[in-house]
Amino acid sequence: MLVWNEFRNDARVLKEAQTLQSAGHEVTVFALHTPGVTLPSEILPGNIGVKRVGRSPFWKLRKRSNSLASANSNAMAGPVPHLKPYKRVLRIAARLWTHMGLLWSIVKYRPDVVHSHDVNTLPTSWLAARISQAHLVYDAHEISTSREGYSSFRRLVAVVEQKLMPRADGTITTTTARAKFFARAYAVNRPLVLQNRPRFQCVKKSNRIRDELNLANPWPIVLYQGGIQQGRGLERLVRVAAKVPDTYFVFIGGGRLEKSLYSIVSELNLQERVHFISTVALDELLSYTASADVGVQPIENTCLNHYTTDSNKLFEYIQAGLPVVASDLPEIRQKVTKHNLGLLVKPGCDESLGFAIRLLINDKEKREHHAKQALISAHALSWETQEKELIDLYQRVLFSPSRTRKGAHDA
Repeated sequence: MLVWNEFRNDARVLKEAQTLQSAGHEVTVFALHTPGVTLPSEILPGNIGVKRVGRSPFWKLRKRSNSLASANSNAMAGPVPHLKPYKRVLRIAARLWTHMGLLWSIVKYRPDVVHSHDVNTLPTSWLAARISQAHLVYDAHEISTSREGYSSFRRLVAVVEQKLMPRADGTITTTTARAKFFARAYAVNRPLVLQNRPRFQCVKKSNRIRDELNLANPWPIVLYQGGIQQGRGLERLVRVAAKVPDTYFVFIGGGRLEKSLYSIVSELNLQERVHFISTVALDELLSYTASADVGVQPIENTCLNHYTTDSNKLFEYIQAGLPVVASDLPEIRQKVTKHNLGLLVKPGCDESLGFAIRLLINDKEKREHHAKQALISAHALSWETQEKELIDLYQRVLFSPSRTRKGAHDA
């Protein structure tokens, strides 16, 4: 498997790797190495091997430049800027350097299958598969041609997917709506849908958030967990917090909008009621989630990628037994209404968001009803209920006639 991150908190990739390893395959994840932050190689739970490749010298220069800009201005806060042409060229050059290192490492490994996670790994994965005479699986986590922060690269992304996605031996994505999009856009068979569900866990309620933040009042806790990024309705959520009294709002995660959120909290004098916890380890996350009272997903309809999402946080709230307040988008609506999980709100609407949160906060009986429905639905909406589909896909890929290496599957 190939990812374009350090592979420290990538829950989806780790679950897929563990599922395949348990089914008898030997799985190694190739990722990015940052000295002082990650190990060059390690073994993760489930006997998943990880090999990391160092970034390019260009990356170090860019990071140093960004650090200076951040120290002298708010350049690193707020939405992802549209890159100037020369910066795009420099970024592509830096990435090509790293991709060559990843390519060489994978080819030396001599895989039977190369599993590409998202479009930024697809060209390297395809080339590694060709050189190794291996099968290629493409796992599109997002619609990257219509995604926040990808405006500078949308044309390039479209060309890469249009050329290479039809050449994959197996394709995967995260929602039914996205599967339909890829099938229409690139004339491929509809990809397998593997939703971003957590593993099923019997989670007990706790006071972890309350204790860690020393929250003095017995007020309910409204939780948002995930990336602090543009288009997710987070600045709106902080402003709504000012209109929901006697309630704590807690954000777990990190990202580009942190400074902006802190600024709004200060502006509205909400320091007592709005709190932030930095990104926590995957194996710790659900215990934090279960210590809240309401989970919110106020994502905005700013692009096709958002419109077609169901989001991992929605499933995490369900596993923790939280009632939800979520944007009324098709994939989210289907889960919330079918399983009676909570309230839907008009995306991008302060009034709708504030009304729904106040309703759940003030009506304890309603809140407990939706929480009970979440717990009832937790197993049906867990990772385990879709594992077999991934295993079956690999069986089809490995034993299809295309690109089968002589003797590769004798073991």
